[in-house]
Amino acid sequence: MASPIILTLQLDAKSQDFFQDERKRWFVPRLDQVPAHLTLFHKLPGEEREAVMEALGEACAAREPFEVVVAEVLSLGAGVAYRLRSEALERLRQDLAHAFFPWLTGQDRQGFRAHVTVQNKVTKATAEACRAVIEAEFEPFTATAEGVQLWSYEGGPWGTIGAVSFGH
Repeated sequence: MASPIILTLQLDAKSQDFFQDERKRWFVPRLDQVPAHLTLFHKLPGEEREAVMEALGEACAAREPFEVVVAEVLSLGAGVAYRLRSEALERLRQDLAHAFFPWLTGQDRQGFRAHVTVQNKVTKATAEACRAVIEAEFEPFTATAEGVQLWSYEGGPWGTIGAVSFGH
C-alpha cells in the first residue's frame, strides 16, 4: 500500500522562511518533524498518485500565482497559527476538493480554515503566552502562493514527492 499524499500550498521563499523561523522559535523541538506549511489536504490515497497529479496539473495550469493575506494570529487551543485569507485560495481548495471528493477523509471534508501552525501540542497557558507575544509583534502582510507541494506521509517526517507551480 502506497503512503498517503499530503498537499500543501507553496508560498514564496520570503514568506516560507518567515513561517519556518516562527516554527523553529515556538514549536516543541522534539515534535517538529515537518516544515512550516499550509495544508490543503491531509490524506489523499497514495495509490491514486497519477490521478492526483493529473488533477493538480489541470488546476495549477489554469491559475497564476496569487496573493494571500497573512491576516491574524489564531489560537488553536493547544497551539498557535497564522490565519491566511484569499478568495483565490478558497477557490483553489474548492476546485481540488471537487476533483478529489471520492477520496476525501472526514477531516478533509470539513470546512477549510487556511492557516500555518507555528506551535502545537502545548498546554493552553503556554499557547496563550505564545499568542500574546506573537500578537504584540505581528503586522499583517501579503504572501504569494506559487503552487502546490506534494508530500508522502511516512509516520513522522514527510517524504518529498514534488511541486506543481501555478501557470505551468
